[in-house]
Amino acid sequence: MDWRETFIQELRRDGFALRPQAASPELLSLLESVFPPSTTAPSEAPRRGGQRNVLDVPAAVTAASEGLGVRALAQSVLGRECFVARALLFDKTAEANWKVRWHQDLTIAVREQRETPGFGPWTHKEGVTHTLAPDSLLNRMLALRIHLDDCGEENGPVRVLPGTHLQGRLTEADINDKKARIAPVTCLARRGDVLAFHPLLLHASSPATKPGHRRVLHLEFAADELPDGLEWRWKV
Repeated sequence: MDWRETFIQELRRDGFALRPQAASPELLSLLESVFPPSTTAPSEAPRRGGQRNVLDVPAAVTAASEGLGVRALAQSVLGRECFVARALLFDKTAEANWKVRWHQDLTIAVREQRETPGFGPWTHKEGVTHTLAPDSLLNRMLALRIHLDDCGEENGPVRVLPGTHLQGRLTEADINDKKARIAPVTCLARRGDVLAFHPLLLHASSPATKPGHRRVLHLEFAADELPDGLEWRWKV
């Protein structure tokens, strides 16, 4: 069994999989030149723990489109025609150290609001329209997190509840039930590792106990066009 079969089996069963050193040294160097380990982005605007709309940064587009080792992970699950539909940067530091409650990733970024069955309600974040998407679409998406720094127990790593991606969209009562019955898994990673997980997988993170840079480039891959004239905000 090669790595692709193992990777796909883990994703189907658990909803997540870690691929060690999937990001090449060249890709890491490019990303680090765009997102250096400082409190400011290249534009000198405060990152405040991260950055939205990362696909508006030309070098990030290059990284998303040319990171063949990373794209191969998404392609092995979604097919060769998959694309990056959104990208975010996370960076927990002493100045920006936060907690994320247990949740599923239910929203997508689109060009404009168009009333479409199965989509909504709508929100606007930093000039970009977002909408909750139907499960049928989310099940054909995959998040890949490229680690630009080592992420240990003290860095506030992502925790997941294995198998919850198979349960569909969960209510607060459902989430509390899963938390009580399923042992969480902490996703530790080294620089260059890539963590993949399904949008419907329950995941959370705690504040870092030893704040330091924990830069993660979060790429959301999709494989399908949107219905009724609705368009993805980005398609790389």
